[in-house]
Amino acid sequence: MKELRPAIMTLILFTVICGGIYPALVTGIARAVFPKQANGSLIAGKNGAELGSALIGQPFSAPQYFWPRPSATADFGYNPMASGGSNAGPTTPDYLKTVGDRVRALRDTGVAGPIPADLVQASASGLDPHITLAAAKLQIPRVARARGLGEETVAELLARAAEERQLGFLGEPRVNVLMLNLALDRLGSLPG
Repeated sequence: MKELRPAIMTLILFTVICGGIYPALVTGIARAVFPKQANGSLIAGKNGAELGSALIGQPFSAPQYFWPRPSATADFGYNPMASGGSNAGPTTPDYLKTVGDRVRALRDTGVAGPIPADLVQASASGLDPHITLAAAKLQIPRVARARGLGEETVAELLARAAEERQLGFLGEPRVNVLMLNLALDRLGSLPG
């Protein structure tokens, strides 16, 4: 019994410190130093309603919007709680069928020529908020047609929304799909 009591007291003490005090302290510091990031990098609309996060992909499928990278969690609506890749290999029949279906869907919208991989293959997390500039440029004609805008106008908007490589050399130039689509919506209403 004399060994059990110190063990129980140590368990309680470390539970309070590691499970309560430390997380509260770190969360408080994060909210003070990086308030936007600590709260999920949420983007609010005109009326204050949350439109999404700049860090998590959003589902867009209407022709007047740029489409994001496919999500392995699409059955769950780009749900971060279901984050993860499919673990399917590049020669798996189901994977090849899925990619083939995505290519056909893009071809049905009038896309010709090579299709960037990020428009038909999900990322490892399944929640990427970005697509490459090549993937976005491929969608300009469809988006411009659906919105009744000139392709030059949409291309200019894309150029303004483009993000450079991280640290100048990591990754590819890219664009955040949610931010780009919100900028499109700010241009005005659709024809019709």
